[in-house]
Amino acid sequence: MLQECIFWKKYKRGKRIHAHMIVVGYVPNEYLKTKLLILYAKLGCLETVHFLFNSLMEKGLISWNAIIAGYVQNGLEEVGLDFYYGMRQAGLRPDPYTFASVFRACATLAALEPGKQAHGLMIKCQIRDNVVVSSALIDMYFKCSCICDGQLLFDKCLSRNTITWTTLISGYGQHGRVMEVLESFYRMVSEGFRPNYVTFLAVLVACSHGGLIDEGHKYFQLMIREYEIMPQAKHYAAMVDLLGRAGKLEEAYEFVLNSPYKENSLIWSALLGVCKIHGDLDLLKIASKKYFECESININAEKYVVLANAYASSGLWVNGEEIRATLTESGMAKKPGYSRIEVQNEVDAVYPGIREITSNDEHSLSSENMGYKRSAA
Repeated sequence: MLQECIFWKKYKRGKRIHAHMIVVGYVPNEYLKTKLLILYAKLGCLETVHFLFNSLMEKGLISWNAIIAGYVQNGLEEVGLDFYYGMRQAGLRPDPYTFASVFRACATLAALEPGKQAHGLMIKCQIRDNVVVSSALIDMYFKCSCICDGQLLFDKCLSRNTITWTTLISGYGQHGRVMEVLESFYRMVSEGFRPNYVTFLAVLVACSHGGLIDEGHKYFQLMIREYEIMPQAKHYAAMVDLLGRAGKLEEAYEFVLNSPYKENSLIWSALLGVCKIHGDLDLLKIASKKYFECESININAEKYVVLANAYASSGLWVNGEEIRATLTESGMAKKPGYSRIEVQNEVDAVYPGIREITSNDEHSLSSENMGYKRSAA
């Protein structure tokens, strides 16, 4: 039953089954513990994942993969990599699922050296023609600014699908290669692959950064009419950004008002950004008011600071100071920004004004607490 819940993504049902097991006093065996580990990793319940992992008498490849993927998918990529190194020290041979998680972690962290080491190990393990792993690897090289390597890997990839093509298109878009984005999209369609909503988002963002208004409109309509993909809030936000960057602020505002996502903060945030670029103070005030109305439940310090900076950069220092005063009075504190750098193949966080490097040991659930140390892949 647990396997069915995992396969059909009915994770809450699986959680209820586990609760029933506890109520009736049933003690799961190692096999069921591994299934529960996978279930809670999918749910993002990392403390439970950690507890179940530690309770396993024998930790097999499936359980290691589950805990690595769990941390990576929930934004704790450094911890995921720690567990990967722990798995290697335990003498287990990684499989495609392992490498897919590792490459995703390295892509997010822009950690090139650990990613290259894992790539080398993957070649030694003779893992080839796995479309999921190939896509994650291509994405990693693009996000680490190794565009040529990403392109080369794509060219060598024999098993391509929509995800692989979208990874290539998104990679070019991240680096402002607008023409390559459009050319790759054309090649993708010509070879019979169907673009999805992520593909179109990457194309729209590229058109925005390239100032290609007509092209952006064309792809937006193509997505709806030919591929019958209903645009999400991100697509509308990309169109607002496209119009706004080109100086068409009134048209961007009208686009927001006529969109089905006018109560979504994402689209107002896009309008805020272009108002800041062009210094349109009147529209900035309207956009900021609507933004906070939409975000009234999820408001936090970071969002206040974004708005304060937008006002200040547009010359409205008084408004910016008022927002910062509200922030102080409310007791909300913005987390300090930080940069990630590679030091001796480890990714560390550096905070402004702090000379000492803050290492990854801030994660209390790190595998280093279990005795594992980072080493080469």
